[in-house]
This record gives sequence, C-alpha cells and structure tokens, in this order.
Amino acid sequence: MRLLPVVLAILLGLVHLELWFGKGGVPHRMALQAELALQQAANTAARARNEQLAAEVADLREGTEMVEEKARQELGMIRPDELLVVVSAAR
Repeated sequence: MRLLPVVLAILLGLVHLELWFGKGGVPHRMALQAELALQQAANTAARARNEQLAAEVADLREGTEMVEEKARQELGMIRPDELLVVVSAAR
C-alpha cells in the first residue's frame, strides 16, 4: 500500500516535467509569443503599405490629375494647347 502514493507522486512529477519543459511547455509558449509579436508587427507594416498603394490606385483610376502629374514629371508631356518654354541659365 505504501508503493501506490510513491508511484502516483512520480507520475505527477513526470506530468509537471512535460508541462514545464515539453513541446507544449512554457519555454515553447514564450518563443511562440515572441514570434507572434514579430509577425504582427510585419503585418501592420504590410497593411499600411497596402493602404498607401490602394489610395494611389484609387487616385489613378478616379482622377486624371495624378496621371497628368506623373506624365508631366516622368515623361515631359504637355497638352496640345500649351507652349513649352525652356529657360537656360546665362553664363
């Protein structure tokens, strides 16, 4: 009869060892929480970038102002009724 409490105590100790140091234990949980925090930060940055790109796409689809601005700056385009005057610096 004295052997049963000792066996139960040993089994309880093994269960606690698994809880603290096993695959689903506290150190593994802490590592997963740190990984989760990093992933959430990356998701927040990606979400902000996606919102910025979505706003730019909406501007390009809805208005001609942004298209015209990009065409003028990047391609040097002018309207048919405009006159382009280039001023060079005198030496």
